Amino acid sequence: MSTISDETGDLEQRALGKRLREIREYLGLSQQYVTATTGIARTAISEIERGNRKVDSLELRRFARAYQTSVGRLLGEVEESETAFAALERALVDLSPTDQNEVLKFAEFLSHRKTTDLGSAR
Repeated sequence: MSTISDETGDLEQRALGKRLREIREYLGLSQQYVTATTGIARTAISEIERGNRKVDSLELRRFARAYQTSVGRLLGEVEESETAFAALERALVDLSPTDQNEVLKFAEFLSHRKTTDLGSAR
């Protein structure tokens, strides 16, 4: 006999697996690469992504490190817009100072363009 709690747990497990797969695919990572970086067997990753296997807290932290995101995002507890800034910050760290300056100039351009667009819409 299944309980409501069991059904909710199954839904959450499948949702987590789906998020893990979507993030991995978005980043262009293979399951084999994730295996190499997390130490989690490829067959286990496949089962997790299909929602057929639970993820323990240590594995969740390994996924978060491999995907350079937070455990909260993996669990669906963090809004996407909050993680966009974190992702941008992580990406900027690897850029040269010259490239970082170019990104800053582009952000200022977009900000100025938005202000200009708002002014012409009035």
